Amino acid sequence: MRSLILSLIIVVLSIQGFYAQELKSDKVKFRLNNISSENEEEMVDTIPPVIEIIAPVDREGQIFKSSVAEIDLIGQVRDRSGINFVSVDSKVTELNEKGLFTYSIQLEPGINSIRLVAMDEERNYQEQFVTIQYEVPVLSLADRIAKESLYYGIIIGIDDYSDSNLPDLNNPIKDAERLYETLISNYSFKGENLRLLRNATRGDLIKNLDEMSQIVTEDDNLLIFYAGHGWWDEESTNGYWLPSDAELHVKTNWFRNSALVDYLKEINSKHTLLITDACFGGSIFKTRSAFPNREKAYEKLYDLPSRKAMTSGTLTEVPDRSSFTKYLIERLDANEQTYLSSEQLFSSFRIAVINNSDAIPQYGEISNVGDQGGDFIFLKNR
Repeated sequence: MRSLILSLIIVVLSIQGFYAQELKSDKVKFRLNNISSENEEEMVDTIPPVIEIIAPVDREGQIFKSSVAEIDLIGQVRDRSGINFVSVDSKVTELNEKGLFTYSIQLEPGINSIRLVAMDEERNYQEQFVTIQYEVPVLSLADRIAKESLYYGIIIGIDDYSDSNLPDLNNPIKDAERLYETLISNYSFKGENLRLLRNATRGDLIKNLDEMSQIVTEDDNLLIFYAGHGWWDEESTNGYWLPSDAELHVKTNWFRNSALVDYLKEINSKHTLLITDACFGGSIFKTRSAFPNREKAYEKLYDLPSRKAMTSGTLTEVPDRSSFTKYLIERLDANEQTYLSSEQLFSSFRIAVINNSDAIPQYGEISNVGDQGGDFIFLKNR
C-alpha cells in the first residue's frame, strides 16, 4: 500500500514538472516573438538618401569654384534601401552600380545654383542645392593674340643674279635665314606659316603674295622681309626690288614698290610690317607716331589695324654686309619683353645703323593701304 502511494506521488510530481517546463517554454517563445516584431519595425527605412559631390573639387566654404564654362558635375548617392532616381535640374540622370552620376553643365558667369533631387525605394526624398561660381578668366593681351591671331611671314633673301651685270651678294640669304630662325625660336611664328625664299624670282614673289592674300585673315599678322638689290629712281619716284631673274637694263622682271603696295591693300591682315634692306624710297611713308610702353597701350596698338614699314635707307645701292639687318636681328635676339612694337624695335637699333654705316634707316606708316594708327606687335614666346 505504501509503495502504491509513493508511486502516485512521483507521477503527480512528474506531471507538474512537465507543465511547468511547457509554461516556461511558452514564455520564452512569447518574448522572442515580441523582440522579432520590434526589430522588424526598426528595420523600416525612413532615412533619405545621402548625396555627395565629388567634382568640382575647388571650393570656398559652401561655394564650388570653376574657371571654365562647361563642367562635369560628378556625385555619389547612397541609401540602404536602394535608389529610385536622381535628377539634376529636373532632369533624371543615370547611376552606375556604385551610385555615381555625371552631368554636364554649361555655367553662366557668376553664381550658378544647381538643384539635385534623390529618392530611395522607400520614397524617402532628398533635395540639395549646389552653388558653383564661374569666374571668367581675364585674358592678357598675349593670351588674346595667341587665341585670336596667327603670325604669317615671307622672308626673302637674294644672293645670286642670273644677269652677270648685276653683282652677286654674299649675305642676304644668311641674313634671311638668321631672321627666320629668330622669329621661329623667340616669337609667335610657326614654321608652317613662315616662308623662307632663297634667290626668289619675280614669279616667286607674286606667287607667295597671291597666296598670302588668300589665307591671311583680318585677325592675323603679316611680316614681309626683303634683302637683296634694290633701286630708287629719283626722276620717276619709283622704287624697285630686283629679284634673282632681274636684268640690269630691262625692267621686265623688276618688282615695283607700287606693285607691292597693291598687294598690301589686298592682304586683309590686322597688322602688316614691311622690313626691307634695300632702297624703298621716302615717298611710301605717311607719318610717324609713338606710344608709351605699357600693356594697355600695346592693347590699343594691337586693336587698331596697321601697315608699317622700316627700310635700310634711301641709297640707290645697299652694302652687301648690312648694318641694318645685323642690328635688327641682334635687337630681336636680345629682347626679353613680352611685347615689342615695330616702332620700339626700329628705335632700338636706328642710331647703331647710322653710327656704323652711311645709311639713314626710315620708319613710318605706308600710305593709302589702310593704316589706322596701330602697330605690329612681336609677341615673345613664353
